[in-house]
Amino acid sequence: MSWFTRKERGIQTPTEMKREAPDGLWYQCPSCKHVMHTREHKLNAYTCVKCNYHEKIGSEAYFSVLFDEAEYTELDADMISGDPLEFEDTKKYPDRIRDTVKKTGLKDAVRTAYGKMDDIDIVVSCMDFNFIGGSMGSVVGEKIARGIDHALQNRKPFLMISRSGGARMMEAGYSLMQMAKTSAKLALLSEAKLPYISLLTDPTTGGVTASYAMLGDFNIAEPGALIGFAGPRVIRETIGKDLPKGFQSAEFVLEHGFLDFIVDRKDLKDKLASLLRMLQ
Repeated sequence: MSWFTRKERGIQTPTEMKREAPDGLWYQCPSCKHVMHTREHKLNAYTCVKCNYHEKIGSEAYFSVLFDEAEYTELDADMISGDPLEFEDTKKYPDRIRDTVKKTGLKDAVRTAYGKMDDIDIVVSCMDFNFIGGSMGSVVGEKIARGIDHALQNRKPFLMISRSGGARMMEAGYSLMQMAKTSAKLALLSEAKLPYISLLTDPTTGGVTASYAMLGDFNIAEPGALIGFAGPRVIRETIGKDLPKGFQSAEFVLEHGFLDFIVDRKDLKDKLASLLRMLQ
C-alpha cells in the first residue's frame, strides 16, 4: 500500500514560485559527456575531471590560469585592424571586424600582457580563436612584435600561446608579412639570450605554425592539440594516401621530434615556472 496518495489532480505551481537552474551553472564534457559544476571545471583549469579533455579557451582564461592572482597589465589593448585592401566578400571587412568585436568583446585575435607568474616576471601573448578563427592579420603580428619589444626592453622571458587557423585572407600579403616580422623579432630575443617558450594549443595551423609557433627555444603543446600546416583533408587529397592514425595530434608531433614535451594545463604554470628558474 502506498504511503502517499494524491487526492487532487492538476495541481499548478504559480510562475513566481518556480525555481530553475540558471544558465551556465553546469558544464558537459564534449568528449565523455560527463557533467560537472562550472566552478569545478574552472578550478580544474578548464579540463574534464573524468577524461582530462582540454576545453578550448581564450586569452582571458589563460591569463587567469598563468598570472599570479590573475593580475596583469595588457599592452596595446585598443589596437584594431584597418582595411588596407578594401576587402569585401559576403560583407565588407570593416563591417566583419565591427560585428566580431561586438560579438566577442575582443579587438583582435591576440592579446598581450605582462605580470608575474609564480613571482617570475613574464610577457605573454595569447591568441583567441573566437575572433575570425584566430587568424593572423596585421594587428596580430604587430601586437606580438610589441610584446617581444617589451620583453627585450625589460629583460623578461616571452611566452606565446598559439591557437589559429592561419593567415587572415582579408589582408592577403599584409597578413603573410607578419610571419617575417614576428620571426625577425624573435631572432632579436634569441640574440639577447632571453627565453622564448611557444605553447601550441588546439588548433595551431597554417602560417602561424610556419612562423612563430614553431620557433620557440621550447616548443610545447597541450594534450590532443591539432598541430600542422595544411589540414588532413588537403594533405590526403594531395598525396593520395591515407594518413597515419593520430596524424597531426600533439602526441604524433612529439613522437616525430617537433615538440619538446606535452604539458597538462593543470600543471602548465608550475612547469613553466620550473623551466624558467632552470634557465636563470
